[in-house]
Amino acid sequence: MSKEKLRQLPSVDRLLGEDPVQALVASYGHGQVVAALRDVLDRVREEVQGGADVPDGPALAARAEAALQAWLAPTLRPVINATGVIIHTNLGRAPLSPAALAAMRAASRGYSTLEYDLTAGKRGHRTVHAEGLLCQLAGAESALVVNNNAGAVLLALTGLARGRGAIISRGQLVEIGGGFRVPDVMAQSGARLIEVGTTNRTHQRDYVAALEGHEDAALIMRAHHSNFSLVGFTTEPGLPELVALGTDHGVPVLDDLGSGALLDTGSFGLTHEPMVQESVEAGAAVVCFSGDKLLGGPQAGIIVGQAAYVEPLKQHPLARALRADKICLSGLQATLRHYLIGEATEQVPVWRMIALPLDEIEQRARRWRRALKRAGIGAEIVAGESTVGGGSLPGEALPTRLVALTVPAPDQAAADLRAADPPVIGRIDDDRLVFDPRTVLMEEERELLRVVREILGSPPA
Repeated sequence: MSKEKLRQLPSVDRLLGEDPVQALVASYGHGQVVAALRDVLDRVREEVQGGADVPDGPALAARAEAALQAWLAPTLRPVINATGVIIHTNLGRAPLSPAALAAMRAASRGYSTLEYDLTAGKRGHRTVHAEGLLCQLAGAESALVVNNNAGAVLLALTGLARGRGAIISRGQLVEIGGGFRVPDVMAQSGARLIEVGTTNRTHQRDYVAALEGHEDAALIMRAHHSNFSLVGFTTEPGLPELVALGTDHGVPVLDDLGSGALLDTGSFGLTHEPMVQESVEAGAAVVCFSGDKLLGGPQAGIIVGQAAYVEPLKQHPLARALRADKICLSGLQATLRHYLIGEATEQVPVWRMIALPLDEIEQRARRWRRALKRAGIGAEIVAGESTVGGGSLPGEALPTRLVALTVPAPDQAAADLRAADPPVIGRIDDDRLVFDPRTVLMEEERELLRVVREILGSPPA
């Protein structure tokens, strides 16, 4: 019987002549539709051999359309972050300001002055676009933007210490998210790793011994601990002490700050995060940090510091491989302007979230609870904590108010919301599905409530 059923299946050519499939060809192209039809027919043959009936032409066309939609659906999708993690690495890190988005759209619409000098009427350099703003903000002599901070550190080490020694404390040989290991980057740069001290205690004399015992030492490197902290019986020289040692022995200091704050996190009830300006003022020759973490801009790696060390890096062959594009540079410029004119806490989303007053969060939480209650969804407001994330300020938290949903199966509810359009990402806290208003942009609030009502709300009587 299955052989007779299989003979009833139409061929790909026959299906291509039917109106529903022709509509698919107009939307998806001939090649994609043919591939989808073949895939569907292969699956149907297996089903028929298992005893299923032969679907008709419209049903086959519908299955082909579903396959095409699945194949061509974007995998990089916007989501609503209600987790309370501000710089959420898995969700794209820092959201951008309206001004940054507008600048990036403008740069991408057509041609631009990426490498063109309007005054001279000839080729220019892309390195100029963010350099002036960065030097103003950091108090540095020179600046360079590359694609991310790992690239910035790799370029600095390659340019300054390839084939020579780089001194670093064992307590700073960290691994951060995504398997980024400081020792691996140092090895890739061609610099020879000179470890000093122990995991928890490194003294100034350890650096002196390394400097005096290794004639090929090219620099001292300090790496910010980022997403972990050393507590208890610990010692580590500060940056000014390292700079003084470097000056005495004629070697520069490379400071890898990781997140790279331009504002004082201590002003917002958090532990003080090392700031870019502080590193430059302390005398670090080269300072590396991210553009898309605490700075709150597009993904970028930023190098600032003394011209004698930064300028040669612009000419290094690796700089071309790591260079930033026009979209990144335009967004970064717009983000840096927020800092220069003193509006970062109002315009840069990361800092707006960090600075958000608790009473404003509670007002939003109450508004959400009322809207959900009208849809038949039980919810209560509970005290909770938001985190900065992005490898910054480990163990630090900001007080917040959470909207805890009353649902019988929190894990299933969370999965259903992740499958929505747009996906809503909450978190499970004490076996409850909770949303943190701190990380939900104001313009996303209406969509969040719509999705939750549609997915979890009671059906109309």
